[in-house]
Formats: sequence, C-alpha cells, structure tokens
Amino acid sequence: MSDFSGIWVALVTPFKADASFSVDHAALRRLVEHYRAAGVAGVVALGSTGEAAALDEGEQDAVLDCVLAAAGKLPVMCGLAGNNTTRLHARLARLNQLPLAAVLCPAPYYVRPSQAALVAHFHELAERSRAPLVLYDIPYRTGVALATDTLLTLAAHPNIRAVKDCGGSAEKTRALIVDGRLQVLAGEDAQIFPTLCLGGAGAISAAAHLLPERFVAMQRAVAAERLAEARALHHALVPLIEALFAEPNPCIIKAMLARQALLEDVLRPPLLRAGDEALARAARVLAALF
Repeated sequence: MSDFSGIWVALVTPFKADASFSVDHAALRRLVEHYRAAGVAGVVALGSTGEAAALDEGEQDAVLDCVLAAAGKLPVMCGLAGNNTTRLHARLARLNQLPLAAVLCPAPYYVRPSQAALVAHFHELAERSRAPLVLYDIPYRTGVALATDTLLTLAAHPNIRAVKDCGGSAEKTRALIVDGRLQVLAGEDAQIFPTLCLGGAGAISAAAHLLPERFVAMQRAVAAERLAEARALHHALVPLIEALFAEPNPCIIKAMLARQALLEDVLRPPLLRAGDEALARAARVLAALF
C-alpha cells in the first residue's frame, strides 16, 4: 500500500534567462538534491507551481526524466492536467513507463463537468494508471469543486489513494479524514498544521521550498503528538507563507530561491517577475527566520 504521508515539495521549474526561457536542468537537479537532503517525503514535478502549462510535452518529459534521475530513492509524483481526454490518456500511457510514486490529477479545467462526469473521468484514469492516483481538488483553478460525495465515491477505487486538498472547505476536509480511505494532503500551506491536527497525512507544499526542514519538523512534531512544538513552528511559518503568496505562485518563491543561488529568477509568460514591494517583504520575513 502506498503511503503519501509527510511533506512533499511541489517543485518549481527553473528557467534560464535566455530568449526562449529554456529549462535549466542543472538548477533542477540541484533543487531535487537539496530537498532530498532536507528530509522531505517526496517531490511533485509538473504541477501548477512547476508552470507545467507553459511547457510543451517534450519539455515536460525532459523535466520529469531529470527529476527522477536526481531523486534516487526519493518518491516522485507527477502532475497530469488537461481537458482533452484523448491527450490525457496518451500522456498517461507515457507516464506508465516511469517509476512514479503517484500521478496527481485535477478536474478537467474550464469545461466544468458534472459530478457524475468527474467520477467517470477519474475512474477511467485510475483504471489506466500504473501508479496510484492522487486527486487534486482545486476549484479556483479548475472552475469545478470535487464534492464530498464525489470524493467518497472515488475513494472506493483501489487505485485512488489520496487527495491534495485545496477545496477550501473545513467540513469536506474533516469528512474525508474521518472516512479514512483517502490520505488527505493539505494543498494550502496555511492549512498544513490544522489538517495534520485533524488527522491528515501530510501536505503537498510550495512554501516548503524555503526552510523545508522546518516544515518537515512541524509535520513530525504533530505525528509524535508534540503539539506545542508543532504549534510554535506553524506560527513562525505563517508570515512567510503569507508573504510567498502575495503574488501569483511561484513568482515570489522563485525570487527567494534565486537569492539562495539555487536558480535564476525567471518565469515564463504570462507570469511576470514579482513586484519589488512584495519581494522586499518576503526577504524580510525570510531573514527573520534564519
């Protein structure tokens, strides 16, 4: 049985400051090695934080191959998003050839399918996937929420094992944890501590790019029932989380990583470099935590 507990880092994709914003594979390898040393449970490639929508299929393949090679024994999850079912199935066939820990799948964006259509969609993906599916409930990106009843129906499928919870509903989060069939991974960084305290398994975190050891320590403290320690870590990290998401993700995170010489501060259009005020705020908060 797969275990998705712990802190997973939703990787950015580093780019070079050249005319085509080409992928910086050397920086990507450095990032994976950095998080592997920090003790995270795994990494997620080609998610929304990784600007996957801005990469063509060949670039996505190259990014995934690079991450897998650098990860060693560290588990790797891969994002699979889209609203063209034929293309999604073809892409999944490619992913089935790789040693992935899981495939992370949001609802088809823009088309806003019914709940019955979502059940059919995810069932088909689960049947076709070699790796377990982690559902991704993120209605502010896809335009449709996965209803609690839908998630509980999908939980019965043996190849659907977890959910990245960005649904914005405390009631839904609690219901899934109480049901117990899906591991619940917080997808909103400010909700990691509350989700863990409710019995959630862990998190898929973008903010954990910075100070990953402290996010890992918070999760481990909750698991060991050292709640005062975990609470102190959470309260210290909240100002950083708020500063990192003051502009669209991953703009500020990339800028802070660039200040650590882990990559260049480059995003692909339509994203733009974060504003000076937001960057200065994040840098002040981060410096106070060292």
